[in-house]
This record gives sequence, structure tokens and C-alpha cells, in this order.
Amino acid sequence: MTAKSGFAGLTIDAVRRELSRTLRGAGLETPELDARLLVGSVLNLDLTAIVTKADAVLSDREATTLESLARRRVAHEPLARILGEKEFWGLHLKLSPDTLVPRPDTEVVVEAALDFVRALRPARKPLRIADIGTGSGAILLALLSELPDAFGVGTDIAAAALAAAAANAQLLGLSGRTTFVAGDYLSALEGTFDVIVSNPPYIRTPDLVSLAPEIREYERRGALDGGPDGLKAYRALSSESPAHLQPGGALIVEVGYDQADDVARIMEAAGLEIRRPFRLNLAGIPRVVEGRKTVR
Repeated sequence: MTAKSGFAGLTIDAVRRELSRTLRGAGLETPELDARLLVGSVLNLDLTAIVTKADAVLSDREATTLESLARRRVAHEPLARILGEKEFWGLHLKLSPDTLVPRPDTEVVVEAALDFVRALRPARKPLRIADIGTGSGAILLALLSELPDAFGVGTDIAAAALAAAAANAQLLGLSGRTTFVAGDYLSALEGTFDVIVSNPPYIRTPDLVSLAPEIREYERRGALDGGPDGLKAYRALSSESPAHLQPGGALIVEVGYDQADDVARIMEAAGLEIRRPFRLNLAGIPRVVEGRKTVR
């Protein structure tokens, strides 16, 4: 894949195979899938059409565009950022440079929150949900897509992230049940909520340099950096949440692979009752901690 040879004049099948080889040589984990998705994006073809139209020849414009995208992927720019969107909980979410790329592990937060709020029904209606550090709106919009009687507020300190979340809500037909406000942690919230969810920054500051380049170079540092011990955000969330939770309400957060016990202790010190066992991801690692406000 050089400017001299290029992709122009090659068939879709030949381009896909050549691009796969290039991405594999760059050390990427899923070169074949990445190649198919990049080709499909440029040619506006789904994966089936890439196969059925394998003998079609790329135009000069298509080849040039594909080469540009391929160079970005070889530089380890995340595929979702190149494509400008990511699927989460079956929803197609648009991204911006200020939003984290939603990851499958975060769906465990959605599962935990759904289990919690469904246990409340029909006692509380409408349900009120807050998503702190909402980013693209992934967690909040996934919950609202499953809970037609719920209303949600998403907060973030990045205005561009809030704009992306609001745009995603609009695209998904959920804007009538959402509000997005700028603020640090819970400072922008008014009133109380049945559940507060968050995927906060939890990477220890010294560990940022060792992250994979897809994360280290392309994710907003403020959405990653959890302070020297990775727990800064959990202290703020735990101390501020009780004032914004209904009695019996829950704070449900994603945690790093070795942080569940520490986060549970922080929540307990703030007066929240911890629900055990912790919820695990598919790899069997504790990924979600849930603390409930005691009903007095």
C-alpha cells in the first residue's frame, strides 16, 4: 500500500486482501475485520455486499480515500474513530474526539442498572437516571432504550462530549427523555434519582504511558486519568451521590480490573450499602460496584 502502487484499478477482493496484509504487518489484532469494515465504509457496502461484489474495481477516488483511512489505522487510530461511530448495546453511536470509544465491558454497567431499576418497578414511575461523565451518552441511552418510562440526565465537563451525546439521543429518538448538562461530577444535578451510573476515569496516572496506543494517543486524557491511585473519581461520586439518591437508590459504577474492593470501601465510608458479589465481566473480573442508599 504505497503511493506508487495504490489501490486504484484493483478489485474489491484484491484490495481487501492487500489491506489485511498491511494491517497485520502493523501488528493490529483484527486485520481482516478491520480491512472489511474500512472497505465497506469507503464503498458504502455491508459485509455481504463486499463478498458479492468482490470483482468490482475501485475508482481512483475510492482508492485514494481508502489509502488515507488505512494510514490512520496503521498509526493505531481506533477503527471506531476512523469510522466515526461505535455500536453499543445494539445502538449505533456517533463519536467525537471528546468522547471515549464505548467498550463491551461497559455493557455490564447497563446490565446491573437494568436489574436494579426493574426490581423497583412498578413502585417508582417515572424512573430518574443520572449518568455522570456521559461521553457519547452510551450508558444512559442504552438504559433509556430499555426503559420507556425513564427520564435521564447526562453530565460531562466537556461541551463537545455533551453535544455528541445530545446528537445521539436525537438520532435514537430519545431526546424527549434526556437532558445533558455541563458540570464536574454531580455538581450540575438537581433533585434526586433512582439510580446514578458512571464509567469514570480510573487509570492510575503513572499507568497512562503504558496504555495501548489506540487509547493513549487517541482518547481524551481527562476521561482516563483517575489520579495517582486511580480512585479520585470514586471518592467524589461516593461523597456526592447520597444527596442525589432516593432512599433505596443506587450508585452503580464501572471499575478497573483490580479496584472493586477499594471502591467498595470508599462507598461504604460514604454511607452506601454495598451489593455483593460484584458483577463480573465475561473474563470473570469484577467490573461493577453497586452501592445503595439505605432506606431509613
